[in-house]
Amino acid sequence: MLKNAALEVGLRAALRGMYRVRVVGLENLPRRGPAVLASNHVSGLDVLLIWLYSRAAPRFLLPQAEYEWLGWVARWMRAIPIPGGEGPGLGEALQEAREELARGGTVGVFPEGVISRTGHLLPFSPDVSRVVAGTGAPVIPVYLEGLSGGLFSYWDGKLVRRPRRLRRPVIVQFGRAVAPNATLSQLRHAIMELGAVAAGRWHGPRDRLERRFIAAAKRNWAQLALADSGGRELSYGRALTASVLLARWLRRMRPAEPMIGILLPACAAAALANMAVLMSGKVPVNLNFTAGREAMQSAIEKCGLKTLLSSRQFLEKVSLPGLAGIVLLEDVSGAFTKLQKAAAAIAARLTPGRVVERLYGGRSVDELATVIFSSGSTAEPKGVMLSHRNIISNLDSLRRIFILSRRECVVGVLPFFHVFGFTCTLCFPLAYGLAAVYHPNPTEARAVGELTARYQGTLLIATPTFFGHYLRRCSPQEFSSLRYAISGGEKLPRALVCAFQDKFGLPLLEGYGTTELSPVVAVNVPDLEGEGLVQQGHKPGSVGRPIPGVAVRVLEPSTGEALPAGAEGMLAVRGPGCMLGYLGNPQRTAEVLREGWYLTGDIGALDEEGFLYVSDRLSRFSKIGGEMVPHMRLEEQISQLLDGTPCVVTSLPDPERGERLVVLYTRRDVSPAEIWSSLQRSSLPKLWLPKRENICWVEELPPPLPSGKLDLRRVKQLAAECMKRSDAGRG
Repeated sequence: MLKNAALEVGLRAALRGMYRVRVVGLENLPRRGPAVLASNHVSGLDVLLIWLYSRAAPRFLLPQAEYEWLGWVARWMRAIPIPGGEGPGLGEALQEAREELARGGTVGVFPEGVISRTGHLLPFSPDVSRVVAGTGAPVIPVYLEGLSGGLFSYWDGKLVRRPRRLRRPVIVQFGRAVAPNATLSQLRHAIMELGAVAAGRWHGPRDRLERRFIAAAKRNWAQLALADSGGRELSYGRALTASVLLARWLRRMRPAEPMIGILLPACAAAALANMAVLMSGKVPVNLNFTAGREAMQSAIEKCGLKTLLSSRQFLEKVSLPGLAGIVLLEDVSGAFTKLQKAAAAIAARLTPGRVVERLYGGRSVDELATVIFSSGSTAEPKGVMLSHRNIISNLDSLRRIFILSRRECVVGVLPFFHVFGFTCTLCFPLAYGLAAVYHPNPTEARAVGELTARYQGTLLIATPTFFGHYLRRCSPQEFSSLRYAISGGEKLPRALVCAFQDKFGLPLLEGYGTTELSPVVAVNVPDLEGEGLVQQGHKPGSVGRPIPGVAVRVLEPSTGEALPAGAEGMLAVRGPGCMLGYLGNPQRTAEVLREGWYLTGDIGALDEEGFLYVSDRLSRFSKIGGEMVPHMRLEEQISQLLDGTPCVVTSLPDPERGERLVVLYTRRDVSPAEIWSSLQRSSLPKLWLPKRENICWVEELPPPLPSGKLDLRRVKQLAAECMKRSDAGRG
């Protein structure tokens, strides 16, 4: 015992040299009697951490290869090796674990069976159920946070053999026991939800966006940071220097303004303006200049904006008369003397990074980072308040699941007033020292293709609408450097996925998120292969698995009851990316935030392997004859007849049935009668089908919003106009 105690002390000391371990939830471990600890599996040191920091000394079931790799440590911990396959050795290992439980001991298991290389929580093996069955032992979920990228974990597809960072924070979180007869799906959900709680505790108190940018700039001084199709290029050193200059100006000239408006498209100047505002201790608010004067003025008033940073070149292209408080970046930049610029460059270069962070970094990770006004596709835009913790947690989760190198180049086409543009194409590259290149108009496919080819872009994020433009107008050579093409914002049509793969030889990966969640909830990633293993990262038709640190529940919309795997219901999401709330609207905030869960208003399902499927917005279902009718299913059926020509289904009030479905389409050579007849022959329920007189040809559908989403409010208005003319004609 003395030898074991000394060895335990030595192992703890070695781990303390690599990690700052925080243990949470020890009160959930039983003080006596049998128990099973079931944990996620992210590194070769997981077993050691749980063994050392739990009250009991659990005997872990380990795959034979992992048992042999741990060697004497595994034997010292009395781990139980599991041979591969379903032979007698497996049964003997499981029986030994059951006997340990019968003696009142503790058994540890990794239900995933292998170390995750995709960063996601993998499917669970039924072995854990076979261990617990009939023993009455409680199952304690465990989540390890902070080990991804650490020693003996997988990072960028490779096993980490040297610590990338010493004294990295690690959380060992023990949850409340689940019932011994819980299904694998229920256990998986318990561990996933525990991960969402642990992820919220992981970031340091001063981990902020501008501090990440400063650190990245100091590490990558001469590398390309920003470029745009207007010809501007800046290294990280020049970007940091320019941000320091503008931050100083804002502190001196606008000391009492907590928020600063930014009125610019996606470009290098807009990226610099956002970083400078953050470095000045203020909150950037990127204004949607396409939303109309009334909506923009509403956002300005809600945020109390007095200064709007813009550029003369941009204002010459758009019509925005009468806006007060505009400051032109050209004028600010021109006012700096050569001496001031040189002094700022020298200070930024020679001052230690920690000092620069103290000078230009804010105080708290929980302070407001930005306000994003939702697209308003179904209702009036709401000001979504996102903290630094919200956004950084999303960035870190994305970094864990994508294999990247320092030569990556993010192609930004989404505006920064769109949350995917702000988080994924502005903050993501600048937080990790990647290059970002921008084009202000995502519909100009030829310019996007040329920009991607010129800078050898490797990651492109857009909506299905925009990817449709690129499919038609960009060449395979222009997109030959892309490694990731990620679609979000709308349901991704299967036909577009196949056509994109055929033309560019690259899978179009679908993801899902909302402004209120900073934004990414789930995303498909390429499958990973290595050492005889294949870990599935994507599944056609799904939006991928929830990213690390995010938990998803599927609820029955009317009762809020949690539904089992495979059942369709309303999606609720929990994680550190969940917004602070709606600006100036606590009542609406309380309606959608319930005990840490955000009610998305989207309908979807989780399968047994953890892949998420999103059907549609709850608002895009119509209740007809007591049954919920999904608009998207009808659109998919009609789209097949129209060979992909745009169509949309919406609903209007109906005095008899509550709602009536209306179909709008643009293909002139197909009559409404043909569409109606085709629907009658389909396998769709008759209750779902619109009446013949409610199928209308229109010259064009409303243009998409800048986010790429369909403008559903304008669609409903157009449908009402069509029905008014149709009713008048029949009268």
